[in-house]
Amino acid sequence: MSLVVVETRDGVALVTLNRPEAMNALSKAMRAEIAQVFLALDTEDAVRAVVLTGAGKAFTAGLDLKELGSDRSALGAANATEPERNPVAAVERCRKPVIGAINGAAITGGFELALACDILLASTNARFADTHARVGIMPGWGLSQKLSRLVGISRAKEASLSGNFIDAETALAWGLVNRVVAPEALVETAMKLAADIASAPAEKVQAYKQLIDDGYGKPLRKALKHERERSTEINAAVTPDQVAKSREGVMARGREQKG
Repeated sequence: MSLVVVETRDGVALVTLNRPEAMNALSKAMRAEIAQVFLALDTEDAVRAVVLTGAGKAFTAGLDLKELGSDRSALGAANATEPERNPVAAVERCRKPVIGAINGAAITGGFELALACDILLASTNARFADTHARVGIMPGWGLSQKLSRLVGISRAKEASLSGNFIDAETALAWGLVNRVVAPEALVETAMKLAADIASAPAEKVQAYKQLIDDGYGKPLRKALKHERERSTEINAAVTPDQVAKSREGVMARGREQKG
């Protein structure tokens, strides 16, 4: 049985973590398979957007604690930084926009995997928890830095230092997720959003994602300078005819969405 299932349709890859009997816990084998899948999707021209979700009741419960408890080398392996062995690094490296469809519990390493996604949608069953402190280890996949930037430092400390669960509605109120939908509508909603993204020119979407990501890590003044530089470089290759043609498509789509 594959630990990660990939289905592709109309330019969108649906990636499903597939250890439902273990709450999709991230064993060494599963981490490697996730990494391999995302590194492959990054180079697959037919894929223009990705949806990541979990089978069963959990998104992922994080690192496989049973495996960690029986193998002294497993924790060191989990801290691997290269994308070939680190699922979070592989998701972050993927140039295609990645939508996390959080169907259930996203705990500790699973929380970190969720935060590697570009956009998060949650079902009403979704719950997030950072139990690093309670387990007795420190995060190595970015949780201690990303969460505070998303929800504010005080809320991040509340979540991480207590280890308490954040339910879907609280995650929405905090700005951790974009939307909360019924469980049966989650994947369909995520796939629809991914299809909307996939309908735009792939190279422009990827360049825009990179522009946002690169600027987010800089102070505002430097980020604005970076935007101007990239805009000047990319826009110089766009012709007036291309703009006119694209404008027609944008207007037609606007009329369709207006209904």
